[in-house]
Amino acid sequence: MNNTLWYKDAIFYEVYVRAFYDSNSDGHGDIKGLIQKLDYLQELGVTCLWLLPIYPSPLKDDGYDISNHYGVHPNYGTLDDFKELLDSAHERGLRVVMDLVLNHTSDQHPWFLAARANPNSLFRNYYVWSESSLKYRDARIIFTDTEESNWAWDEASKQYYWHRFYSSQPDLNYDNPLVQDEVQKIISFWFDLGVDGFRADAVPYLIEREGTSSENLPETHAFLRKIRRFINKNYPGRILMAEANQWPEDVLPYFGKGNDEFQMGFNFPIMPRIFMSIRKADRTQLVWIMSRTPFLREKNQWVMFLRNHDELTLEMVTEDERQWMWEQYAPEPRMRLNLGIRRRLAPLLDNDRRQIELAHSLLFTLPGSPIIYYGDEIGMGDNIWLHDRNGVRTPMQWDAESNAGFSEAPAQSIYSQINDDEVYGPAKVNVESQQKDPNSMWYSIRHMISIRKGHHAFGWGDFEWIDCNNDQIAAYRRTYNGETILVFQNLGGQIQNISYKPKRPMKIRTDLLTQLEFASSNGRVDLQLEPYQYLWLK
Repeated sequence: MNNTLWYKDAIFYEVYVRAFYDSNSDGHGDIKGLIQKLDYLQELGVTCLWLLPIYPSPLKDDGYDISNHYGVHPNYGTLDDFKELLDSAHERGLRVVMDLVLNHTSDQHPWFLAARANPNSLFRNYYVWSESSLKYRDARIIFTDTEESNWAWDEASKQYYWHRFYSSQPDLNYDNPLVQDEVQKIISFWFDLGVDGFRADAVPYLIEREGTSSENLPETHAFLRKIRRFINKNYPGRILMAEANQWPEDVLPYFGKGNDEFQMGFNFPIMPRIFMSIRKADRTQLVWIMSRTPFLREKNQWVMFLRNHDELTLEMVTEDERQWMWEQYAPEPRMRLNLGIRRRLAPLLDNDRRQIELAHSLLFTLPGSPIIYYGDEIGMGDNIWLHDRNGVRTPMQWDAESNAGFSEAPAQSIYSQINDDEVYGPAKVNVESQQKDPNSMWYSIRHMISIRKGHHAFGWGDFEWIDCNNDQIAAYRRTYNGETILVFQNLGGQIQNISYKPKRPMKIRTDLLTQLEFASSNGRVDLQLEPYQYLWLK
C-alpha cells in the first residue's frame, strides 16, 4: 500500500460508526461492530472508509463538537479498538480516513472551560472574544434555522465568543501560534497510529478579518500550507480532503500548487446539478457547472458525492434554483433544513431504482473519486420527523429481523429509532435480502464499482462532452493512456434514439457493464437508450 496517489482511483465509503453495527448491545454502533462488517465493505468493493467523528463529545452535533482530540467516545469503544480497526482494515487493503474538525471545539472542551473560567488563562486566546457583537458582521450565518448571530454571550466572562456553527461550538483562534501547534500535535497523534488521511471539516472559516466575508482568506490558506508542509515532511502518502462548500474557482486555491495544500476537495456545486439534470431530463446545468470546474493536476482530485450525513446543501445554487429544488425535492417544509434538504438518496429519486442507478453512473464516471454514503447502496430511506439531520443518520439495515439486525439492545435503548416505514423499513430494504438476490440494487452498485476499479480512465482521464444534439443525453469521453471510454446516459423517462459519429472509426464497441456489443455502420454508432439507461462503452 505504498502508492502515494492511491486516492485517484479510490472508492470512498462514508461510515457513521454509531449507525453501522452494535457489537455489545448497548444501542450504539461501535468500532468493534465496524470491524465485524469490514468483510461486507470489502465485498462491496470500496477501498477507503471515511469515519465521521469518533472523538469524546457531548454529541450535541453528532461528534463535530469535540471535547477531547486524543481519544475515542466511550459509546464507540477504546483507542485499542481503533488500533485493531486500522490493522483489520489495512489487512484487507482498506484505508481509513478520519474527520479533522479544525474550526471549532465543543464548549465542554478543557481549553474552552479554562478560557471561560479565567480571562488571564493561557487558553483564553485559544478562542475569539469580543466586547461587542458587531465585529465581523460581513460573515454570513451558516445555520440560519437555529442561530441568529455568529456571536454568543458568555455570562461567566461577560464577553461574546465567536462561532460559525452552533453556539455550543466556539471557534478556535488561528491567529494564535499555540492553536496552530495544537493542530499539528493532533495530526501527529492519529497519523502515528496509522490513519491514512483526514477529511478536514469546514476549512474556509478558520480565520476572521474585519471588512471581509471571513471565508477563504489568504491567512487561512497560509496556515493550511503550513499543515501540508508538516505532513509532507513527516507523513508522506497521507492525504488531506477539503470540505469547502464553495464555487469551483474558490475551491481551486485549496489545492495549492499541486503539492502544498489539499490533495482532494469535495465538489459541492456539481452535486445539486446532478439532481437537477435528472429531474429536468436535461444536461444543460451539468455542462455549465463542468465548464466552471477546473480539470485538476495529476496530484489532485475532486471528491464526488450524491448524499452524505448533512442536508443536501443548496448553498452553491441561485435563489431561483434553490426554490425550484425545494419544490421538486422537498415539497413539505419539514423536508427543508437551513439552505438544504434533509432527505436520503432513494426518497429524493422517488425510490425509482433506474434513477438511483443512473445517479450512481454519473457519480462513478464524472471526473473525481466517488463517495458512497452508508446505506445508499441498498436504497435506505430517511425520517424527516427526527431532529435536525438525524433523519439521514438512522441505523444501517442489515436484515429484516428486529432492530434491522443493527443491535440486540431493547428498541428504546437504540440511539435512534429504526426507519421502519412501509416503503423503506427493513422488511423491504436490507443487506441480507439484497445479497441473496443477484438482480438487486446492491449487486448493481457493486458491479459498477468493480468495473470502475478496472479502468484508470475514470479516476485519471481527460473529460470531454459528446454532443448528441439531444440535451436529454449526458454523454462524454474519458481518455487516459490510450484507453477511451464513452459514457452515454439517458437522463429522462422516455426512450431516446441517438446517432453519434466517433472521432476515430471503430467497428465495435463493448459496454463494460453488460458486455453487449454495439456495431457502427457508415462510421456512425446508432444507439437506442431506454429510460434512465446508461452505457460505458469501451
